[in-house]
Amino acid sequence: MTTSPPGLMRRGLLLFGAAALLLGVLFFGTAGTFDYWQAWVYLAILLIPMLAVLLYFLRRDPALLERRFQAREQEQRQQGIVNCGVVIMLLAYLIPGLSQRFGWPTVRPAISIAADVVVLLAYGMFFLVLRENSYAARTVAVESGQQVVTTGPYRYVRHPMYLALSLLYVLSPLALGSAWAVLPALFLVVVLVVRIRDEERVLFEGLPGYSEYQQKTRYRLIPGVW
Repeated sequence: MTTSPPGLMRRGLLLFGAAALLLGVLFFGTAGTFDYWQAWVYLAILLIPMLAVLLYFLRRDPALLERRFQAREQEQRQQGIVNCGVVIMLLAYLIPGLSQRFGWPTVRPAISIAADVVVLLAYGMFFLVLRENSYAARTVAVESGQQVVTTGPYRYVRHPMYLALSLLYVLSPLALGSAWAVLPALFLVVVLVVRIRDEERVLFEGLPGYSEYQQKTRYRLIPGVW
């Protein structure tokens, strides 16, 4: 058990509140109504685990949260990749609400609920990655003392966090009731693939033992595929 630095909890809760507010505005603002059950369910299955994970790492690994709160990339190329991903993600989150407002085709409730289940499982995988790797920062960099992680989900693919995020991104539009929004969400996976390729260059050059890990764990994102 470690002690959180002063102000880290306040910062974490402020960021959590800002994220919840932004998602609420995106979903209900575009829908023009609060009568949007898919958005309420999605927010519950995303925000409740998110708050639980935040509180967990405040007690167990505050250094991880410090790394996760650093959002500015050191390399301009990586920052461009992140900016592109943000724009695409906004589209994927805006279209479902607009579908509700203008009566565009929506998916059946059973599909939304099934997608909610996968989103929840994907966030669970995301948590496992963070618990396994304290250096799983939001930015691409190699820190002093960092070591290659080969346990847990890292035994199967070299980038399990991006696998979890890919599932979450692609299934979120369906959870929100929109099939059309899956199209921009799929482009997020393309962005992640580009990010992985560049990130592997940084890790290969700067992280001791990573080249051996690449040889041992062949697949980057999807076991048996890539």
